[in-house]
Amino acid sequence: MTTKSGSFELPELLSQINGPDDVKTLPADKLDDLCEEIRHTLIHSLSKTGGHLGPNLGVVELTTALHRVFDSPTDKFLLDVSHQGYVHKMLTGRADRINTIRTPDGLNGFLLRTESEHDCYGAGHAGTALSAALGMASARDLKGDNNHVVAVAGDAAFTCGPTLEALNNIAETTKKFIVVLNDNEWSIDRNVGAIAKYFNALQTHSTFSSVRHKAAEFVEKIGGKGVRKIAHKIERNAKNLILPNVLFEKFGLRYYGPIDGHDLPLLIRTFEYLKEQDEPVILHIITEKGRGYKPALENPGKFHGLGTYKIEDGSTAATDNPTYSELFGRAITDFAKKDEKITAITAAMPGGTKLEILKKEIPERYFDVGIAEEHAALFACGHATQGLRPFLAIYSTFMQRAIDMIMHDIALQNLPVRMCMDRGGLSGDDGPTHHGLFDIAYLRGVPNITHMQPKDEDEFIDMLWTMANHDDGPTAIRYPRGAGIGAKPKEKPALLEIGKGEVLQDGTDIAIISLGHMYEIAIEAKDKLEALGHSVALINPRFIKPLDAKLIIEYAQKCNVVITMEDHVLNNGFGSSVIELLNEEKVNTPVERIGWPDEFVDHGKVEQLREQHGLTSDNAVSLATTYFQ
Repeated sequence: MTTKSGSFELPELLSQINGPDDVKTLPADKLDDLCEEIRHTLIHSLSKTGGHLGPNLGVVELTTALHRVFDSPTDKFLLDVSHQGYVHKMLTGRADRINTIRTPDGLNGFLLRTESEHDCYGAGHAGTALSAALGMASARDLKGDNNHVVAVAGDAAFTCGPTLEALNNIAETTKKFIVVLNDNEWSIDRNVGAIAKYFNALQTHSTFSSVRHKAAEFVEKIGGKGVRKIAHKIERNAKNLILPNVLFEKFGLRYYGPIDGHDLPLLIRTFEYLKEQDEPVILHIITEKGRGYKPALENPGKFHGLGTYKIEDGSTAATDNPTYSELFGRAITDFAKKDEKITAITAAMPGGTKLEILKKEIPERYFDVGIAEEHAALFACGHATQGLRPFLAIYSTFMQRAIDMIMHDIALQNLPVRMCMDRGGLSGDDGPTHHGLFDIAYLRGVPNITHMQPKDEDEFIDMLWTMANHDDGPTAIRYPRGAGIGAKPKEKPALLEIGKGEVLQDGTDIAIISLGHMYEIAIEAKDKLEALGHSVALINPRFIKPLDAKLIIEYAQKCNVVITMEDHVLNNGFGSSVIELLNEEKVNTPVERIGWPDEFVDHGKVEQLREQHGLTSDNAVSLATTYFQ
């Protein structure tokens, strides 16, 4: 995959693919070889960059078939979530840069409209593809165009509210629309819920296996009206004998499948047939997440998205310290063993949030609702109304989807739901769709919510314990991706006083108020400023809301400048709340803020992005010393 000099080198067939036209002209007997080269390239390349290996290994044949039959960018492909878009990138002129994926100035890990004309829609959250694709189809019809729109969604996406809402609207909107249901039984973790069970029943029912065979025969024999009508009738009647209320046909979509999603000739023939239909259709394909790589097949959850790994066995480097997610999962489980009122709720992320620990040890109090963040929040409300103590664990970027429920149901009713926002702050390689840079902003203006962030692992456990024992209203905590500084938690956690900050060091010249894990940068800045002869106060606010107003005002009054630090956008962030407080109290001490700019931050290594955007100790020193010149 790489030469001895370190340069990236593509295999023979893949090196000839500079765009979709090359996929179309490749001899048919070479297509399977191309697919194997794609898999080989993905396995080797991602071992060095990390990324969503499993999902992409599962859609190699599907993506190849789409580009063989349809004409991108005229025809539109919308991939739900789009983390399975690496193969699409490789077949649209970006194969020679696949080794740069998720690296600074390299390819994005998701589809990106600004990256290629072939990326017609960018997304990093589930459940968006069908609605957006239907909008495109509607626009096409209004303009009088004749191109195809294909929405590809995994079975997990069909647990999302937006997907079901789109399904309800397709038949009355357009007659030319193709949905591909990529059924692999997995989202990040194994799918749950009634719809997931429905798909599994389709796959495993013995009679339906026969239907699948007949459907394959049908496609293979396309060529005349008589054959088509007979096969159509056989397939339809056999299916209705098993499931008279077929889900998709009740929505007005003609259903085809299930068929083998790794049978490339069959996929091609099927798409060639479907593109000629004058009704909206859904093609149900069965795929294997991680196909072609044994470690990914054996552990699909791990290989959904991961860092660098050893090709030989798929192993990843161990970290010296436990991650915040691991600490969370362990702590909540331990708390729940002592408090039968504690429950844990997540939205298809038991592995990412590490609630898999509680799932294993106390399964009756673990609830995975699938990719349905809005429902998860309301479900937690139900628990809270009945005297339980629900912990709602969802990534910060995904909690955005539940903002209405947070406002209207959790906060308005003052329910003691404990919102635990993993990946609060920069998410690094995953890029703008996954950075948790907005949760302070979308929670700060909502009444009744107590919001906090720990400076280290020990304080993190204290905060979780405080949340577990706080029944007077909703609480929220944001914490970063990955490991902390190695602060070992105490044997017994402490209850924190709500709204009370911590003075880590007294000082009279400069007050540094560093939120959460910006503590490390603050220490560096303090040391550099002290070396220049300045007296530096270092404050850990602990609470985003309510602020420790007394503490902040005290140090603002006795220092020449206040520096705030946060792993969040500056607009409506923590620093903004400090400025508002001082303005209200008529304290005129200048405030300099360090945080992320008013833009969607690109993907890349955290350290490099911090350097690029000024989230550094050197910038803090520069801002502070201007007041002493």
